[in-house]
Amino acid sequence: MRWALVKVCVAVTTMVALAFLLPLGLMVRETARDRAFSGAERQAAAIGPALAITGDPAELTRALASTQAGAAGMLAVHVPGRTNGSGTAGGSSTGGTATGLATIGQPRATQAQILGAIAAGHPVSTGVPGGFAYLEPVAVGSGGVAVVEVFIPDAALSQGVVTAWLVLTGVALALVLISVLVADRLGTRIVGSARRLAGAARALGAGDLAVRVPQADDSPPELRDAAAAFNAMADRVVRLVAAERELAADLSHRLRTPLTVLRLNAAALGQGDAAEHTRHAVDQLEREVDQIIHTARSRGQGLLPGEGAGSGDEDAAPEPLSCDAAEAIRDRVDFWSALAEDEGRSWRLSGADPGAPPALVPVASADLGAALDSLLGNIFRHTPEGTAFTVDVHRAADAVIVLVSDAGPGIEDTAAAMRRGHGVGGAGSTGLGLDIVRRVAEATGGEVEVGRSAILGGTEIRVRLHTAVDAGRPAGGRSRRRPSPRVRLVR
Repeated sequence: MRWALVKVCVAVTTMVALAFLLPLGLMVRETARDRAFSGAERQAAAIGPALAITGDPAELTRALASTQAGAAGMLAVHVPGRTNGSGTAGGSSTGGTATGLATIGQPRATQAQILGAIAAGHPVSTGVPGGFAYLEPVAVGSGGVAVVEVFIPDAALSQGVVTAWLVLTGVALALVLISVLVADRLGTRIVGSARRLAGAARALGAGDLAVRVPQADDSPPELRDAAAAFNAMADRVVRLVAAERELAADLSHRLRTPLTVLRLNAAALGQGDAAEHTRHAVDQLEREVDQIIHTARSRGQGLLPGEGAGSGDEDAAPEPLSCDAAEAIRDRVDFWSALAEDEGRSWRLSGADPGAPPALVPVASADLGAALDSLLGNIFRHTPEGTAFTVDVHRAADAVIVLVSDAGPGIEDTAAAMRRGHGVGGAGSTGLGLDIVRRVAEATGGEVEVGRSAILGGTEIRVRLHTAVDAGRPAGGRSRRRPSPRVRLVR
């Protein structure tokens, strides 16, 4: 925009300068021409009194020599009278003509041009080699008509024109330069305001809900209005996000009542493996609900001025957005192992032994646990009892790869399974499980691949978690653009 304004100002200033300076340059040339002919008229008028007094060639020669043009050899006088010879007087030549005119000085005009001036009866200008001749008829005392000839060289017609044109060109360049400087200053104001607005928009898109655009006094009114509209929009977004998170926290908090009933009923089951598993599941469900409430409230804290994080058990410190993937996966597999034993499913966990080195990933432990619960829950919901499954954790140079495989029938439409809301098939599927896994992987810049296991023969889901988050993606956040799911068939 800045250079566009400069170009517009240069074009407009150039056109205006040409519109004024071209006619002015032509006027300067015409003025120089008029000045040269006016000077010739004055030189001719200076010799007029001498012609009225005397017709003596010697006297006229001295009169010519006394004038500026005569001394420079640019003045001649054609007087009536016959002469058959020639003579000199004061350095000027006197020549006779066959037409009754005697010439004193250095003539340039031809006899025809002189006679034409006499016949016209008024001053005329005619072209001669090297310039123009100004011919002025003058009545003399003897009753005849003499002609005063003043030579005007071409240099006199353009005297001072080149200098004037150079000055006008300099003025035009100065005007263009001044317009460029003014346009640059104006463009700086406009571009600066536009860049601040664009930067705030990018920051808001990246998740910085606290960003606002300062309304500078030197900004154009339109950009100030745009900044005010952007700030109002950002405030509205903050209120909507805060309300959404509060709603999520409130809805999750309502689950505590049925959870309390479940806890009481589980406590009344007595002893036994089934009762213990039920109580363990209720405890885990209560922890997950508490984590949802805490996450919704803590991430909404500070969105609105003066807003707190809540009270009671909801005031705990937020969970760090990083964890040991091996430990989180080991914990979830231990949870599901009890149900696997009840259903007669054989299972295996590798790469996440207690003595294994940590596999740190930039994901909250609860989010990674929820993703693994989704994968293992799909196995228990959509495969027959007794179907085996394995969980493998591999450490790469820049990523942690989690493989979840089963010996079930597999997923018929892998592309549809990756689309949110479609599910992996069967009644009771919300279609959010694999979408949760995909969002966790994308939060680290990773990906999810769905294929067929070469060992167990069923579904194999490969989750790649990068150990470092992309520079343009906030840690623990969602990517700005949802890529197409990658599907790979493992042979």
